[in-house]
Amino acid sequence: MTDTPVEEQRPARRSGSGTFWRYWAGSTASGLGDAVTTVALPLVALQVLGASSFEVSLITAANYAAWLLIGLPAGVLVQRLPLRGTQVAMDVLRALVLLSVPVAAALGQLHLVHLVLVALVIGLATVIFDVGNSTFLPSIVSKDELTARNSLTSASSAATQLGGPSLGGVLVQTVGAATSLLVDVVSYLVSAFLLQSLPRPAREERPPAGVSVGSLIRDGWRFVVRHRVIGPCLAAATLANFACGALMALTPTFLVRTLGLPVGAVGLLMAAEGAGTLLGAAVTPLLAARLGGARAVVVATSAGALLAALIPLTFGGWGVLSFVVGATGFSMGVVVLSILTRTHRMTVTPAELLPRVMATVRFVSWGAVPVGALTAGLLAGTTGPRGALWLVFAAGTGAAAVLIVSPVRRLRDLV
Repeated sequence: MTDTPVEEQRPARRSGSGTFWRYWAGSTASGLGDAVTTVALPLVALQVLGASSFEVSLITAANYAAWLLIGLPAGVLVQRLPLRGTQVAMDVLRALVLLSVPVAAALGQLHLVHLVLVALVIGLATVIFDVGNSTFLPSIVSKDELTARNSLTSASSAATQLGGPSLGGVLVQTVGAATSLLVDVVSYLVSAFLLQSLPRPAREERPPAGVSVGSLIRDGWRFVVRHRVIGPCLAAATLANFACGALMALTPTFLVRTLGLPVGAVGLLMAAEGAGTLLGAAVTPLLAARLGGARAVVVATSAGALLAALIPLTFGGWGVLSFVVGATGFSMGVVVLSILTRTHRMTVTPAELLPRVMATVRFVSWGAVPVGALTAGLLAGTTGPRGALWLVFAAGTGAAAVLIVSPVRRLRDLV
């Protein structure tokens, strides 16, 4: 397989703005609920069940472990099923599963195992949904629009991450952690309704008949690991996501138990990640134009790693600003890396390989999230949450180092 752009192999794209905006609205509605759940589900464990740091980390790990379980075959599955119908089905499934949490809580039957299983099932559905979403976007926008549209979707995601945790913290404070999950249930149903209204892609690439799943997976894997740019960027993203997993697992416990903050403030401080994502998405096109895509990912990833050192240095009072600056800066670096490398993959990957390439990248990089969460949870048992938070700085620094020693360092643009 060639690793250069093969434009003639790509299906014709429709540029109707109405299609994109329905796609965007559905993704954004789902993202808002996800952001609420990011705060609410761990707080259900803390508030209702009195869970430990390790038990809370199990919820984060279970949610992202789905990428390790079905990340690779998800690309083949998405390619073999009707794309739009699959996305709608995954939204409905997530809504029903999440609804079981407030129901169980109301009946007094909520247990940690239930929360872990809910997180796992939602994660499995999200794997398929996200691979489908990434495959759908290049079919409705032109190559020239991809960076701008990816930046917009990332900015929208950032806005939901910025407002969602704050909303989640307020909801948990006022109506309780379990009840607040109803917001996410509604968001999934809204997303399903909007995505159901999308037209089917003009042409959906199907894998060749008679080819085994294993062979199809290997084709996508070989394309990724042999590509001189995608391969190193994948390694950097994997380390960055390991750090993200550690940060997500430790933040609620660190803020509530180490710093003694009220649960309502947790959402506000966790919104710093959304602020970083929003700022990163806003500056990504400017950085790419000024520095070039390759240089932009090296600079942003390195700066984000350095700022991450401020997170474990956070103390109470005005010292919480250290957490805000550190989390914001780290998130900015991650989102610049994410947007530019995702756009590059969409541009250079042949259309028939795109779902499998996206699935391979997410299997490896997102699979690092549960590993980071569990590692941080275990380490927190001996060093405490503050000591374990140094994993974020260490993994972020590793991500920057991978890019610096790779061929990416010698490039101006990601080509």
